[in-house]
Amino acid sequence: MIEIDVVLNDAGFLSSCTIRGHAGAGPRGGDIVCAAVSVLARTALKVLSETEGVKVYSEAPERGFFYLELEYTQTGGDFLYAVGLFLTTGLASIAGEYPDYCRMRVRQNHIINLME
Repeated sequence: MIEIDVVLNDAGFLSSCTIRGHAGAGPRGGDIVCAAVSVLARTALKVLSETEGVKVYSEAPERGFFYLELEYTQTGGDFLYAVGLFLTTGLASIAGEYPDYCRMRVRQNHIINLME
């Protein structure tokens, strides 16, 4: 099971994302759920890392673990909001389509929204 924890700041911008585990929906190297989650996370990391005004802290020390934390040094407005929305919507879509293999939690302002 892949467990995804997303934290949004007070303005609704992506603050952090932690992804742990393996889906187990297919063989290693051929698991569509793991591949989809990985592509979304890596793409968001690359885009945000190349965005001026964003400090990115990330780690992926082993297979099955990804962590991303963001600090906004200036507001990028709609673009930065859209990147976070793209990531969270994509991950939520995977969790909704494959609930036996992926679970997602989104937190903002002490509100917890479980997407299973």
